[in-house]
Amino acid sequence: MDLGLTGKTAIITGASKGIGKAIAEVLAEEGCVLHLVSRTEADLNAVRDNLSSRFDAQATVHALDLSKPEDVQTLADATADADILINNAGAIPGGDLAKLSDDDIKEGWQLKVFGTVGLVRHFYPRMCERGDGVIINIIGMAGERGRVAYIAGSMGNAALMQMTRTIGAESMDHGVRVLGVNPGPTQTERFTLLAKANAEKQFGDADRWRETMGGLPGGRGGLSEELAAVTAFMASPRASWVSGTVIMVDGGQHSRPPA
Repeated sequence: MDLGLTGKTAIITGASKGIGKAIAEVLAEEGCVLHLVSRTEADLNAVRDNLSSRFDAQATVHALDLSKPEDVQTLADATADADILINNAGAIPGGDLAKLSDDDIKEGWQLKVFGTVGLVRHFYPRMCERGDGVIINIIGMAGERGRVAYIAGSMGNAALMQMTRTIGAESMDHGVRVLGVNPGPTQTERFTLLAKANAEKQFGDADRWRETMGGLPGGRGGLSEELAAVTAFMASPRASWVSGTVIMVDGGQHSRPPA
């Protein structure tokens, strides 16, 4: 299926690995011009070179720390006419309120929550002014089903979900779509490292890490490319009547009774 994305300009934050990298690969294959953003320039350069080699894609690297308002401004100035903004950067630390200090929570939110809010604040008015654009926030299942042991992430993700739904409810009046994608547990590099550590602890054998996923739908985590395919479709004109909603991509886990 041709998604109708050829020639569109897309910003992808957190693009150096995991879900962000997978989204970049799909959009490159669909013919998008890309702006790749993360804090690590060497990793971004590797992604850019890979996309250029495989898809003859045009990609620009932006090594920025989006937890800093000045870096958010730098990106917004450099990419003002982007058609698509995909907010994917940030990881909020685990722990309950007894473990996390106020500073821990603020630091975790600075990139994931306030970095996303900052970019939406810059790009949404521009897109409304020209009457076209798509913003997709990659958020996380904990915003839908909170966990005490991930309280900062649960609260932060819930806030991003509500922002997405609130803005997306009126954005179509201006020709703009705003929506979210909520990944469940996804087999990124970080996920695999944690699973191997759990397997080492549980079985004494890190190679048995897949056995730690027995409680997940289908006995596995999601794949980055599965998240990327949904995101690319939602960014495309094929999803032109989708806005103000958050798509759950978690194998149905959010609908299961709590373990």
